[in-house]
Amino acid sequence: MPSTFRRWTLAAVVLFVYHAPSADAQASADERRRVVAVTDSALAAISRNDFVGFTDLMIDSAVVYSVGPSDGKTRANSRSRATWRATVSKERYTERAFRPEVHISGPLAVVWTPYDFYNDGKWSHCGVDTFTLVKVADRWRIANLTYSLEQPPACERHPAGPPKQ
Repeated sequence: MPSTFRRWTLAAVVLFVYHAPSADAQASADERRRVVAVTDSALAAISRNDFVGFTDLMIDSAVVYSVGPSDGKTRANSRSRATWRATVSKERYTERAFRPEVHISGPLAVVWTPYDFYNDGKWSHCGVDTFTLVKVADRWRIANLTYSLEQPPACERHPAGPPKQ
C-alpha cells in the first residue's frame, strides 16, 4: 500500500494536470498556421516531385515511416532524409491533406491529418499523415513523418473529390 506522502503527491499531480491550462491551448492561431504551412509545403513539394525541397523542411536526422499492409501483414518501412533527398521519380504524385489537427507544446508540434494520394493522376491510396515538428532557431522543421497506407473505408478520400488534372 502506498505511503500517505505518495498518495498526496499523486493526488496533487493529478489535480494539477487536470486543472492546469494545457500548453496546446496557449499556442496562438498564428503559430498553428506556421506549423500547418510547413506540412502543406511538404506535401506540395512531394506533389511537384521536389524531394530536395521536401527534405529542406526537415532536420538532418529526420525519418519518414510508412505503415501499411504487405503480404497480408502490417509492415512498417523507414526512409532517412538522405534517401528521400536522393529520390528521383518520373511518376507524377498528388498528395492532399485535409482537416489537420494541430497540437503544440513549446518547441514541439504534432499535426495529424487525413490525406489522399494519386499516382500519375490515378487513385493510389489514402490514410493519415502524422508530422512531428520541432522548433529550431525560431523555425518549424519536420523531425518525423509517419503515414498509413490504406483504402476506403479504412480511410477517406479528400472532400473536394479527385484532383483537377
